[in-house]
Amino acid sequence: MESSQDKSLPATARKLQKTRSEGQTSRSRDLSHLAVLGIGCAVVLAGGPTLLQHLRIEMRQQFTFDGATVLVPHVMLERLVSMMGLGILGVLVFALCINVATILLSLMSGGWVFSWTPIMPKFSKINPLAGLGNVFSKQQLVTAIKNVFLTLILGFIAWLHIRDGVAHVAKLPAQGSPMALAMAGDWILSGLMLLMLVVFIVALIDVPLQKFLFLQRLKMSHQEVKQEHKESEGSPEVKGKIRQKQREMAHRASVSRVPAADFVVTNPTHYAVALRYDEATMSAPQVVAMGADLIALKIREVAKAHSVPVLESPMLARALYAHAEIDQTIPAQLYTAVAQVLAYVYRLKASLRGEAPAPGDLAPPDVPEELDPHNKKRFAE
Repeated sequence: MESSQDKSLPATARKLQKTRSEGQTSRSRDLSHLAVLGIGCAVVLAGGPTLLQHLRIEMRQQFTFDGATVLVPHVMLERLVSMMGLGILGVLVFALCINVATILLSLMSGGWVFSWTPIMPKFSKINPLAGLGNVFSKQQLVTAIKNVFLTLILGFIAWLHIRDGVAHVAKLPAQGSPMALAMAGDWILSGLMLLMLVVFIVALIDVPLQKFLFLQRLKMSHQEVKQEHKESEGSPEVKGKIRQKQREMAHRASVSRVPAADFVVTNPTHYAVALRYDEATMSAPQVVAMGADLIALKIREVAKAHSVPVLESPMLARALYAHAEIDQTIPAQLYTAVAQVLAYVYRLKASLRGEAPAPGDLAPPDVPEELDPHNKKRFAE
């Protein structure tokens, strides 16, 4: 038999959202590597010739001086600042392009996540046992194997590139400075392109792999799903108590509407339900007020104070209290029983006006036994 703690169920939307709010999402480091290499190559291709041209000009100026220039320290300092400014500007542009590309690719793979949770102090982060668990996790094992495999491939390609280019690089000192710089740049760029191709292929595999591992790590057990459902929807016991409180408040508020009722049926002491029927506006009688115990007593008192007929029909009162709602029409199964009581009330009112003889006692209305809560309890026993 499967244990309830086996995490075989996919993470729910609520858990995914909670995990994201804690700053966790699937990220591919190889995608960042691709951004560094790819944008680095693009920046070198786009800005390399211009940068080399400026470097040639600066180097020509720096190595052109006479004895009088050497004797003036601030001139040499100005030349140094000029050369450093050019180098720093090139480095800043290169770094800015790479960082922007890395951020954009990270957003494309995992979206924007902002949370202080990852940097908040947490004991489990410095707990050696928890650290060992993370080191030997499935995701770390896959990452380690992938990194070893990637290192071997990149090392092999770099070795091939260096082996084939050693003779070419050895000839550079014999070339003029502009030509040597251009040849060295081409050789470095071709090596970067090879490395970028490898990282691109690995990134295509790593992005879905990281998402798969991330979702696997978030899998839930049946018990966790049930607990989350309780937390999101609320405990059935708590919801039941809330509904009971809301119903009691509605019952208390409904007492003020008893004077508008046509009649009240009682249990005779535990329940009281006031009903009203307007043939012109209603398709069936509606409950305008109901309650139990003290509220039922208050309904009877208000009904008698306003000359609303109060009739004893225990079975009908219990059925209405159990199955009807305030301001709603009565259940269809009780149409016949309520119609019988309503007809009796019409005869009673006609008798009080002197238009008909007294109707006598109210006959028990035809209430289906399955609607009576007392009968349900008896059947259950």
